[in-house]
Amino acid sequence: MLQLTDTHAHLNDPAFQHDLNEVLDRARTAGVRTIICVGSDLKTSAEAVELAAQREGIYAAVGVHPHEAKSADEQTWKAIRLLAGRPKVVALGEIGLDFYYYNSPPEVQIAVFRQQILLARELGLPIIIHDRDAHEEVYRILCEEKAGDVGGVFHCFSGGLDFAGKCLDLGFYISLAGPVTFKKAGELLRVACEIPLERLLVETDAPYLAPVPYRGKRNEPAFIVETAKKVAETRGMEPEELAAATSNNARKLFSLER
Repeated sequence: MLQLTDTHAHLNDPAFQHDLNEVLDRARTAGVRTIICVGSDLKTSAEAVELAAQREGIYAAVGVHPHEAKSADEQTWKAIRLLAGRPKVVALGEIGLDFYYYNSPPEVQIAVFRQQILLARELGLPIIIHDRDAHEEVYRILCEEKAGDVGGVFHCFSGGLDFAGKCLDLGFYISLAGPVTFKKAGELLRVACEIPLERLLVETDAPYLAPVPYRGKRNEPAFIVETAKKVAETRGMEPEELAAATSNNARKLFSLER
């Protein structure tokens, strides 16, 4: 059986409010031993922390997603700082920039992103980066704010091989999700094949972006098996080897308990 770590799932999403126990049972049956539940605002960050406290094998990340940046205020930062100190909180995230939807003004996204990098550096926590249509801006801010001091991961990586190389040079990991299984994966398959194994992670981003053959359905941690198999096939590896390596990478990046 595969021994997998889902490094990015939103178990705190309303999509799971009626059957979370069954979802977690299916994940365990599929070989998912560890899940990082990621916050996107103060409410979901608190929910992630609570889930991690209640469930074995679940850890939490807390932060403000760029979509929610416009709603963040001083009270938000005080609360996020307190949550970040709770047991089993392993990262600040997800944070970053989204220049596709612009749900928050770009200048607000940038200010909130910078503030959270500073907080991560202060607390010594890695960061989980959301980067959509903002590669160069994200990279510039990471460099300016010395984010390499704490490192982190580009979640659901969407860039090309050249950009992946720049991220790796900063000390970041690359996490691949369901899109690597899609028919038009293209450059993502090159990334999956060529980046160093020791800097690779896998995730679901559940309930979003379900991999083939579940595309279009609600995603859940058990489906990470399909992503792991596709990445392993692309690299010419056995799925068990890929699962073990990526789980070890997750333990290292997030300082997870063994």
